[in-house]
Amino acid sequence: MSVEITWWGHATVTVRDSGTRVLTDPLFARRLAHLRRRKGAVPPAAAAAADVVLVSHLHADHLHIGSLALLAPGTPVLLPRGAQAAVPGLRRVRDRLRLTEVEAGESRDFGALSVRAVPAVHDGRRVPYGPQRSQALGYVVEGTARTYFAGDTGLFEGMADAVGPCDIALLPVGGWGPFLGHGHLDAGRAAQVLARLAPRAAVPMHYGTYWPIGMDAVRPHEFHTPGAEFVRLAADAAPRVAVHRLDHGQSVTVPDTGAAGRETSR
Repeated sequence: MSVEITWWGHATVTVRDSGTRVLTDPLFARRLAHLRRRKGAVPPAAAAAADVVLVSHLHADHLHIGSLALLAPGTPVLLPRGAQAAVPGLRRVRDRLRLTEVEAGESRDFGALSVRAVPAVHDGRRVPYGPQRSQALGYVVEGTARTYFAGDTGLFEGMADAVGPCDIALLPVGGWGPFLGHGHLDAGRAAQVLARLAPRAAVPMHYGTYWPIGMDAVRPHEFHTPGAEFVRLAADAAPRVAVHRLDHGQSVTVPDTGAAGRETSR
């Protein structure tokens, strides 16, 4: 069996493994506060179809209440522990969805898949709405393959041990503004992560989608180039990893270790 990865933009990805659809950090908005979707169409309604949803941290571009409201009733959603106390807006969806809070090291099973929360180094507050903190997370989805969704994180000591073996890595390589603060990966640091994790395949994400309104001319390379830059740097840092730079809405199929042939994208 193979795993299909579809990148919808920003940190929103669908992972299809063992007949189960896993959706990460759903964000289906054309505009979010001072950010607008500058590239890629808003994902179609079908993108909200999921058997389980993973939310990495509380920032509104990752935990977006309006996008969660588009999920089918009863959809399981994993959130960092403390999310419901820190984000009162989750009251809008908690009676429709199956919200479960987890922390790093905890696992949950969904049919043939196991999902394990892993640490991330990133600001866990629901800024600017309050001081409550909740640990930012990544997730490892294990089925036919082990797929690591990094969420939003910086490079940290012991990262490879915390994540464990993985076959596919979904890594942030940029941001939504001209400058990256602490707790982020740029293309260079993401290539270092790839060298440490040594997966079979990788897909860059969290770049080239949202940008502050009125700032198109401010350091535009930070919007346009991180994906291609990651491909270039990863070829040097981790030459045995197949890196797939997807367009918005594009998919790649990664065969299992016993499958013949190469990965295909569409």
